[in-house]
Amino acid sequence: MKHRNIHNIIVAAGSGTRFGSGCPKQFQPLAGRPVLMHTIDRMRQALPGSSILLVLGEPHLKLWHMLCDKFGFCSPTIIAGGSTRWQSVKNAIDTIKLSPEEEGIITVHDGARPLIDSALVARIIDGLQLASGSIPATPVTDSLRILENDGSSHPIDRSIIRAVQTPQAFDARKLIKAYSLPYKDSFTDDASVMAAAGYTDIALVDGSLSNIKITMPADIDIAAIYMAHETSTLA
Repeated sequence: MKHRNIHNIIVAAGSGTRFGSGCPKQFQPLAGRPVLMHTIDRMRQALPGSSILLVLGEPHLKLWHMLCDKFGFCSPTIIAGGSTRWQSVKNAIDTIKLSPEEEGIITVHDGARPLIDSALVARIIDGLQLASGSIPATPVTDSLRILENDGSSHPIDRSIIRAVQTPQAFDARKLIKAYSLPYKDSFTDDASVMAAAGYTDIALVDGSLSNIKITMPADIDIAAIYMAHETSTLA
């Protein structure tokens, strides 16, 4: 089934300083190809026929084009990234023009999450039926404590905490309106931008433990294990 009214933004403009390599994490090799190519391919498989806007930092454009040539990869439309993630997403949103009758959807996904699957994306889209936004989340398994300014700490109930992932999906017109408002330091993801604009009806859907974000070098190895397991399951 084609989803012509879904606009997907993949954000890959970060420098990946925490990865500790001269090459940003989204371009690191995973199962023979750059992480970002896996991310794009999986989004294409999950939502065939929908548009994809790829947000890249200007310093990485040459590298990306070189990698696309090397692997024979067809790049989505490229949007220039900003100095912050918020600005990068806004740059992409500003290029989306909805027709008067269009009831569009915008998804926003981290380029460094290469293991999304069609079932996860379907849950996120379905979550929009009764909400302005829909985001995947997983339970927290570690014990958690809050650190106070005086150095003391106290435990919190992890049963009421969820770890949020991407892709996140939103009513297109509402997200466009939310991103027209000024930036706030409290913005941590696109759902927080929506909440600041008054759209607090955000549905939580089941995320996936395999939908990891590549942040550290060890995450590449973990992602490779997940991919190998997927392959063996399908065999």
